[in-house]
Amino acid sequence: MLKATPTRLPEVLVIEPRVFGDERGFFFESYNRAAFRQATGIDVDFVQDNHSRSAKGVLRGLHYQLHQPQGKLVRVTSGRVFDVAVDLRKSSPNLGRWAGVELSADNKRQLWVPAGFAHGFLVLSEHADFLYKTTDYYAPAHERAVAWNDPQLAIEWPLAELTQAPAVSAKDAAAAPWAAAELFD
Repeated sequence: MLKATPTRLPEVLVIEPRVFGDERGFFFESYNRAAFRQATGIDVDFVQDNHSRSAKGVLRGLHYQLHQPQGKLVRVTSGRVFDVAVDLRKSSPNLGRWAGVELSADNKRQLWVPAGFAHGFLVLSEHADFLYKTTDYYAPAHERAVAWNDPQLAIEWPLAELTQAPAVSAKDAAAAPWAAAELFD
């Protein structure tokens, strides 16, 4: 049994699995297609699983694929992150708006980020293991990025939890500003 709660972007959902635990540890289904469909109304085929490990202060994103767009079901198995989705759909009333959620090994929450949204996260713990399922394959030729710190997006990253500026890749440091972002039709 899953609980699916919309964020301030109705299509971006916080997924909370039912966790069974006692003094020995815990168990939960991290994914069950029928339960996911029943809780969310979404029926997707996941084609790829990814796992990244990042140190505290690493910021990855905001990434998306303009062609072969990916829906993502993301979670953290070690540590904690602030996870963000930004609506990039031209036809959406929420174009350019964002939703952010803390995901951690402790809270066991997941986030559903549909195709048509950019995605990124900031690591808040000493390290974080970040796992995600995607609905399409990684296609580097179609990958795009929007600047994580663009003032027009005004994402409220929890930077006060860091002792220095976020660590970003060269690719993310050169990401397009919001005004120049390629959007989904």
